[in-house]
Amino acid sequence: MTEQKVRLDKWLWAARFFKTRSQAAQAVTGGKVHLNRARVKPARTVDPGDELRIQKGPVEFVVVVKAVAGQRRPASEASLLYEETEESIRVREASREERRLLQNQMFAPPGRPSKRDRRLIKKFTRID
Repeated sequence: MTEQKVRLDKWLWAARFFKTRSQAAQAVTGGKVHLNRARVKPARTVDPGDELRIQKGPVEFVVVVKAVAGQRRPASEASLLYEETEESIRVREASREERRLLQNQMFAPPGRPSKRDRRLIKKFTRID
């Protein structure tokens, strides 16, 4: 974790936000990662104190870069590279709870339609 120049995609990979460096580069190119509220290219260098907004599916992380590293290290060391803002944590937790509650409300249909149900479906969809 020395002071060095590291590309954004490489830092995202080293901080374990993405599994591969190419996935990190795709996310940056696709506009899913913003550095200091600006859309940037994967080759942009990251410095301590920079703010990153990282969109991964329905979840958005807002982190402040604390250190720079170009090598992928264990998760315990990778978490030392950044600090997530309190607001980001709160919003992410609320979003997760909302998705969990919505998932519990959804239920699968009871199974295949019965013979009566199939007749009603045919009657409804038949054009005479």
